Amino acid sequence: MGADQSVLGPPAPPGSLSDLDVQRLRQDFPILKEKIHGKPLVYLDNAATSQKPRAVIDAISRFYSSENSNVHRGVHLLSQRATEEYENARIKIQRYINAADSKEIIFVRGATEAINLVSNSYGRKHVQEGDEIVVSAMEHHSNIVPWQILCQEKGARLRVIPMNDRGELLLEEYEKLLNPKTRLVAVVHVSNALGTINPVRKIIEMAHQNNVPVLLDGAQAAAHLRLDVQELDCDFYAISGHKVYGPTGIGILYGKADLLESMPPYQGGGDMIRSVTFEKTLYNVLPYKFEAGTPNIAGGVGLGAAVGYIEQIGMENISVREQELLSYATEQVSTIPGLRPIGTAREKAGVLAFVLDGIHAHDIGTILDQDGIAIRTGHHCTQPVMDHFGVPATARASFSFYNTREEVDALVQGLRKVREVFS
Repeated sequence: MGADQSVLGPPAPPGSLSDLDVQRLRQDFPILKEKIHGKPLVYLDNAATSQKPRAVIDAISRFYSSENSNVHRGVHLLSQRATEEYENARIKIQRYINAADSKEIIFVRGATEAINLVSNSYGRKHVQEGDEIVVSAMEHHSNIVPWQILCQEKGARLRVIPMNDRGELLLEEYEKLLNPKTRLVAVVHVSNALGTINPVRKIIEMAHQNNVPVLLDGAQAAAHLRLDVQELDCDFYAISGHKVYGPTGIGILYGKADLLESMPPYQGGGDMIRSVTFEKTLYNVLPYKFEAGTPNIAGGVGLGAAVGYIEQIGMENISVREQELLSYATEQVSTIPGLRPIGTAREKAGVLAFVLDGIHAHDIGTILDQDGIAIRTGHHCTQPVMDHFGVPATARASFSFYNTREEVDALVQGLRKVREVFS
């Protein structure tokens, strides 16, 4: 039985997710029952992708079993059902992030496509030779490369907000970067490599004082923090569905309606048009202007189910649980000789990245895997972050509300085993 079927009853007060609650919620995730090399799965790779609850799996199965049809403009019943499910998912996501209108929710393949959409549409229209785009030193490659491509094409310049050795952005240096040539600020909300929760309200406020729009990469934030895009006052927000307990290949771009209205289409094809002749094409209204071709309908339905699942548990409960796990894990790994944490910001989400003296991250991950413990190793698509800390790679354990202290203990025991192997 899933949380959407009232395992927990009404959403509980913040911080009240007990161990019993978590054990019940774990039953919603079929994959957590898996054995890896004969050992119980300890899944600590949630920053790469989260596991999927039965509510999401069932929603996708139900769509393909009883509702499968193409959406929009179909007059037959299956098409009408599919359209209703798909558009209801858009409304659920609008409410989840508190967008002003569902037309501000654009379905895309994930945060990467959302950022590329803004770069190709808003960027190509507004960025000219000599202009500047500001990113931060802790960005995922997905929030660096699209802007580099745009800058190379336009003769513009990419400026970078530096960070300190705790993994915190230096806002006084950011303020110096903002100038009349700045056309956009694109910053990660929560760092996937460090776990840093950036002070995005202040970042947005400072940019808006200079009439500069802000895009937030929310791929890591959307599953761990309460989101309110109107309160944040961001201009664009990018989310990947597979990191919020939803399917792969689906995500959303939020954009303020006036900005989206002013932007040219990202791709051409079906559904993004009102009429086509060989002389002229008239484009569709929002959000469809940016949704060319048959969309990932089942993915949208699954993402809507994922949002509903999270809301049933309560984001405040999830955040408190994950902070408890992060605090416990940070304390426990500090007892391991030669372990150095990478990213010690005062405001962090559930990411614990580290290195072990003399042992490559890939070796750490390989040995842990033999005990069924799944972590992520490598540069995490943040090579500039690795360069800042002078390491080729890190090992990264990342937590979800369904993880337990016992799993943290298994991680610590596994890391001690790694030390013994390389002693």
